Amino acid sequence: MKNVIELKHPLIEHKLSILRDKNTSTKEFRELIKEISMILCYEALNDAKLDPVTIETPIKKMKTHRMNEDQYAFIPILRAGLGMLDGVISVVPTAKVGHIGMYRDEKTFEPVNYFFKVPEGIEKREVILLDPMLATGGSAEDAIELLKSKGVGKIKFLCIIAAPEGLKRVTEKYPDVKIYTSCIDEKLNNNKYIVPGLGDAGDRIFGTK
Repeated sequence: MKNVIELKHPLIEHKLSILRDKNTSTKEFRELIKEISMILCYEALNDAKLDPVTIETPIKKMKTHRMNEDQYAFIPILRAGLGMLDGVISVVPTAKVGHIGMYRDEKTFEPVNYFFKVPEGIEKREVILLDPMLATGGSAEDAIELLKSKGVGKIKFLCIIAAPEGLKRVTEKYPDVKIYTSCIDEKLNNNKYIVPGLGDAGDRIFGTK
């Protein structure tokens, strides 16, 4: 899985330890999701192309480089992916935003699509998909397929934690999609939840349980 980038950093491990704790409040959980998402976004944009520009500092004119933020689109997978949006938008404020709505069928454990809205010209942009959990990989797979059907050529996937099973499924089908995660966990349990995981990210972000 050469296209899987697991961030190894003491700061991330520290934040994850609080994020995973069942006693962490909704407020703190949201803040940590945002902070880790920012770090993931920095890493995902490591290969960003820069255009030459000339600016004037308070001292003198100089040649430097800037990124064309308009070439990017962030697309959270609803609803949990919304928790990551503030973090990545703070890194690239003028990026466009789309939404993909999915929920997991409790019997088949497969995703069901119910909403798809992306910016115009999506096929010309680099798309960064957002979902805190990459468990079975079903939602990620379906989201990538939807985007590819719209002509998107470059896709990256950002998640807070990932299961080996989901990583294997997505990377085998879409070897061109880079996946950035702050931690690869042990496995999925019989209910297809990530172990040790952090519980249901959507419920913990929105305080619905």
